[in-house]
Amino acid sequence: MELSIIQKIVVWAIPLLFAITLHEVAHGWVASFFGDKTAKLTGRLSLNPIKHIDMVGSIVAPLLTMLMSNFSFVFGWAKPVPVDARNMKNPRRDMAIVALAGPISNLLMALTWGGIARFGIWIDYVGNDWFGVPLIYMGSAGIMINVVLGVLNLIPLPPLDGSRIVSGFLPRRSAYYFSRIEPYGFLILLVMMFTGALSFILGPPVYFLINGIGSLFGLA
Repeated sequence: MELSIIQKIVVWAIPLLFAITLHEVAHGWVASFFGDKTAKLTGRLSLNPIKHIDMVGSIVAPLLTMLMSNFSFVFGWAKPVPVDARNMKNPRRDMAIVALAGPISNLLMALTWGGIARFGIWIDYVGNDWFGVPLIYMGSAGIMINVVLGVLNLIPLPPLDGSRIVSGFLPRRSAYYFSRIEPYGFLILLVMMFTGALSFILGPPVYFLINGIGSLFGLA
């Protein structure tokens, strides 16, 4: 059973919305744990995707990358959850952990989608391909999306999460100069993407994790 373009977009859209929503909620929840209630007070701890959607990052960019890559890659982002480090007892350490929470949530979701894909295979095996095949596609897309977003965000380039993790361990002066790259971070990321440097960096860990999850759930 082959899915149409519209069906594939829907199948990829659902795990993408979960990926960006839970990624941001994870940041806010951990920040709240460390004493910063900013995300909670602004209503950003909600699981409602509408509260986190960025028109360009959550809709336009993912749609273009999905279509241009023939549904083998997706790139996107959500509106950042507001976090105020001044409300934390140990701002540098706590902010590093808050940043790490996003990629970890994506890796946990990738495992969850692996289980969903395995369930889809079983449903398809017993004869319900109309339900099983979309689950297999969706589970596979969910693994890809979350692994890519999780690994991507670990790159130490402002404003990605990896930069805030690194800043937590740098001397204060070095962390200050490092943070000044942030206004140019998105431009650097685009250059890396169009020159192939981003694929070169992401490729090995992404394929390793995808293959590992596939083997774990018998999808390979």
